[in-house]
Amino acid sequence: MAEHINYTAEELFEILNDTDECPWIEAKGVGDNVNSIMETICAYSNEPGLGGGYILMSISAYDLPTDTNFYKIDKMPNPDKLQSDIATQCTSMFNIPVRPTMSIEKISGKTVLKIWIDELSAKQKPLYFKKKGLPSGAFRRIGSTDQRCTDDDMHVFYQDTDSYDQTPVKGTSIADVDENALKRYRVLREKVNPAAEELTYNDSELLESLGCVNKQNPNELNIAGLLLFGSSKVQRSTFPMLRADYIRVPGNVWVQNPDDRFTTIDMRGSLILMLYRLIDAINADLPKGFLLPEDDVQATATGLPIKALREAIVNALMHRSYYEHRPTQIIRYDNRIEIINPGFSLKSEEKLGSPGSETRNPFIAAVFHDTNLAETKGSGIRAMRRLMEKAHLAPPTFESNRENNEFVARLLLHHFLDANDLEWLKQFESISLTDSQKQALIFVREVGAIDNTTYRQMANCDTLKASNDLRILRNNNFLKVKGKGKSTYYIPGDKLSTPAQEISTPPREISTQPQEISTQPQEISTQPQEISTQPLYTELPSEVLEEISSLRKKEHNFEKVSNLILKVCSVKSMTSDEIAQIFNKREDYMRRKYLKKLIAEKKLNYLYPEMINHPEQAYLTNNRK
Repeated sequence: MAEHINYTAEELFEILNDTDECPWIEAKGVGDNVNSIMETICAYSNEPGLGGGYILMSISAYDLPTDTNFYKIDKMPNPDKLQSDIATQCTSMFNIPVRPTMSIEKISGKTVLKIWIDELSAKQKPLYFKKKGLPSGAFRRIGSTDQRCTDDDMHVFYQDTDSYDQTPVKGTSIADVDENALKRYRVLREKVNPAAEELTYNDSELLESLGCVNKQNPNELNIAGLLLFGSSKVQRSTFPMLRADYIRVPGNVWVQNPDDRFTTIDMRGSLILMLYRLIDAINADLPKGFLLPEDDVQATATGLPIKALREAIVNALMHRSYYEHRPTQIIRYDNRIEIINPGFSLKSEEKLGSPGSETRNPFIAAVFHDTNLAETKGSGIRAMRRLMEKAHLAPPTFESNRENNEFVARLLLHHFLDANDLEWLKQFESISLTDSQKQALIFVREVGAIDNTTYRQMANCDTLKASNDLRILRNNNFLKVKGKGKSTYYIPGDKLSTPAQEISTPPREISTQPQEISTQPQEISTQPQEISTQPLYTELPSEVLEEISSLRKKEHNFEKVSNLILKVCSVKSMTSDEIAQIFNKREDYMRRKYLKKLIAEKKLNYLYPEMINHPEQAYLTNNRK
């Protein structure tokens, strides 16, 4: 939480350059539009527990960070007018007036505008843009980004509303319950507490006590009851995408050709039974003896602890968004397991593993907790980290993306700093590296990239420590920096003897928000383009090329251009530069005007969704998954 210390602009600038990203400090360049500034003000006003935050105006990120600085100071043409305009917007754009504290200050002789925004009281939240209403007109501060609110966020602001898992499911009854699921619950609950009162209840009473039926009609199941205990038949008819897909991929990279991978199991049915089927499927696929029984995790053990795997799967099942009509995916590569889940984490990535739990499905979660299938509330991730460390495995890493409503948990099957690693690291002995930095190098060798968030999770450190450690690795040519500002990440540098592997996940709509481009979109005034005969164009159908050729030099029909982009990306994956060439437009214009929106609408996928700024990032349509 940001304590409101009255920092000077120069002090805030120094903190930004030390950390690169900061939840309570936001840099805005002269070219940033008013909406971007007001979204940050809205986010600071709303974010629970943050306390508020600072905005520094006329500060922008270097395209390529220097050895000492991530940010530079731009020239501010008219600070008094800017201050007045922001004050006016704050009183008129939102549902209630906001009154930030502003001051004009100097940094190295250059003028900047410092803005402080207080967090609003619980009674005043959520703040939102009047024209857009709720939930899309409200923003939260998630990490160092401003994120548009969703229906899930409304439960954060309105604690007295029923959770989604309490929604009645019309047309269901207690007769739709899988008896084996209820029996499994009773067995598990008895192990935890043989004297539990609910064990004396009949099935109808038990379901009611667990909050698994409609409060007004106890014979009708709600979503919690259907998901936890419902039969596969009734689940398929009401939630057709409610399943878990276990996918086995040979090697360490995702292959686009479905013939080169195989899907082991498509699982449906009661969550309390599905969990065991998933663990059994993964166990059968791992090297013999690699999945360690619960009681065998000793200090000398070298295998994946079953409790860590179970916790990861349970977290996926109980925290996922059931609004989303997408399956949970569990992907087994040779070197890791990735669990991809619909629904961003209600906790920020910085707070993952900290005490306390925030769940969108509290009644589903309660059943997992009461049966000890999940750790005590809020301790699951901490338990996974502890168990993986004890088994000499890399710590788990997590990615949460609100924009595309997805969460990824990653368990590397690599034993960090084993004999092979130590031998590989000997080539770098001349440079004094910490164990965390060594682990980061091994992680990059295995996965292909690392960012500040991932390093913090691995090293269990704060943003400042992570930024400094990664900067040392960069300055010593172990890593190369890619992206800038909030989208900064690192790939293998010249000193790493092992080439970077491709980022390996299936094409799906996830990950971090694409960076904002500070320049205004510009139309390129050219005559209808001539279609070249180079390979980029010859792969496209002639009818698509004809449609592109017929576009007016200043085509403003978003739907028309978007449909053509989708046609192009259905043929093959295309980079933003290739798409810009085809349409004879500027790359930044096409990316901001069309590609970003098509991604948000889930009509396009990223080829490398784990790392939005991957140097070979490309776009493809959903029908090419």
